[in-house]
Amino acid sequence: MEKDIDILIPGEINPDLILSDEALEVRFGQTESLVNHFAITIGSSSAIFACAVARLGLRTSIVGVIGEDLFGNYMRDALSRRGVDTSQIISDPTLDTGVSVILNRGSDRAILTYPGAIAALKEDQIQEDLLRRAKHLHMSSIFLQTNLKPGLGNLLMRARHHGLTTSMDTNWDPHCEWKDVSEILSFVDVFLPNQQEALAITSATDLMTALNQLCQKCKVVAIKMGKQGGLASDGNQIVKARALELKVVDTVGAGDSFNAGFLYGYLNHWNLERSLRLAAVCGSLSTRASGGTDAQPTLDEALEYLN
Repeated sequence: MEKDIDILIPGEINPDLILSDEALEVRFGQTESLVNHFAITIGSSSAIFACAVARLGLRTSIVGVIGEDLFGNYMRDALSRRGVDTSQIISDPTLDTGVSVILNRGSDRAILTYPGAIAALKEDQIQEDLLRRAKHLHMSSIFLQTNLKPGLGNLLMRARHHGLTTSMDTNWDPHCEWKDVSEILSFVDVFLPNQQEALAITSATDLMTALNQLCQKCKVVAIKMGKQGGLASDGNQIVKARALELKVVDTVGAGDSFNAGFLYGYLNHWNLERSLRLAAVCGSLSTRASGGTDAQPTLDEALEYLN
């Protein structure tokens, strides 16, 4: 079967409602606070990542569950407009599409999420024919996808059986338990945590120790470090990349754009340092506008900064 999908993304699909103000302070007691900016954008780590890799020119398909409602229709249309194949999205009339409300202060944010259909996708809904069509499988937000997580190891094994390479960004565990991550990582080629997640998963007290421990599980590990850039290792070498010095408007989704840049390099057989540099460029450039997708760079734009 022809491999017509570069990256397949089983994941959560929901919009973000973003309220932004650099002086934002939330107060209870039936008080009202005004903010200076509001936006509805593509949300969820999986969907933002899908837009980022499609923007870089990779053939991208997402599979997930939405409700037959306003937010579900918005997500399907918005993803399609950004070049993501949405033909595998499942609509369930018994569920509401999930939604996240983001209270954004520029360099910091709080997120309130209504799960809705976010957790509905199950492993057996990802068909063998779909895996056969793909070159790479990427997973995000595994702790929010509670119906998929029990079968995640089996899904990754199925993907490898069909010749796919695999990657994962766990995102934060709301319960801070990090169950089963160590076992799942044995089926992952590229692991993409941020520094807080890397430390929590390994129980290490410093980032280099965490990196070395994670490299014993995966072929490649790239750790996101926010404005400090990134750190990566393939077990033989350790490389660093600096973030770009830009005016930050919104950091929502920057990590997903970082992941997209790194995996573009990985899938095109770039060396580790160049892949990490592209990741840092893509993550940095994505912060120039509100929301996770509006400032994501094209490959040509990213290469201008890379070179």
